[in-house]
Amino acid sequence: MGKAKPSGQIAKFGIGQVVRHRFYPFRGVIFDVDPRFDNSEDWWQSIPEDIRPKKDQPYYHLLAENEETDYIAYVSEQNLISDMSGEPVRHPQVEEMFSGLKDGFYAAREQKPN
Repeated sequence: MGKAKPSGQIAKFGIGQVVRHRFYPFRGVIFDVDPRFDNSEDWWQSIPEDIRPKKDQPYYHLLAENEETDYIAYVSEQNLISDMSGEPVRHPQVEEMFSGLKDGFYAAREQKPN
């Protein structure tokens, strides 16, 4: 249900799954998974040290939303939990990439060749 971690373990969350951040008030749908951290060192260092996640774990790209706005988020596995609300994600790109929310997962749309 996800890409393998370097140690051979499977990512906990999958493409199309609706998740929420463990600490911050946002949620989103996963549209890509990196088996381990794949962003800039500056980005990682900008996270306060006391809550900075490990690099050697899956990181998820989310079509994210909070009460004010929607955006793209990059979140470590340790900071995500399943969103069991059943509520759709309002991010405008959700309809481009996914269809049919069911049991906390969106179905991926078939990609059409350009």
